[in-house]
Amino acid sequence: MSRRKENTHFCCENCGAVILPVTNGSYRNHCPFCLYSKHLDVVPGDRKSNCKGLMKPIGIDYSSKKGYQLIHQCEMCDKTQKNKIAVNTIQEDDLINFFNTSLGR
Repeated sequence: MSRRKENTHFCCENCGAVILPVTNGSYRNHCPFCLYSKHLDVVPGDRKSNCKGLMKPIGIDYSSKKGYQLIHQCEMCDKTQKNKIAVNTIQEDDLINFFNTSLGR
């Protein structure tokens, strides 16, 4: 599947928001509002996972090569993976809400 086909709108299966394609040359794989993702890949980009569970945001990491990344954990099979945070685009990731929720505020 080409990146162009991957960068399409979708409806978040966790919160129901309509998610627009990113405009920064990348592609989106999680909701910018609730930050949930979907377990689609075995290896990033292959779309070969049979699980298809929702992936809950559980943390944030920083890499000098990839920048800030969300850490997601699948609610069905417990697999964890990292996804780049969407910035400089339409519908940027709502990290303030994530931090407030994580800190119990």
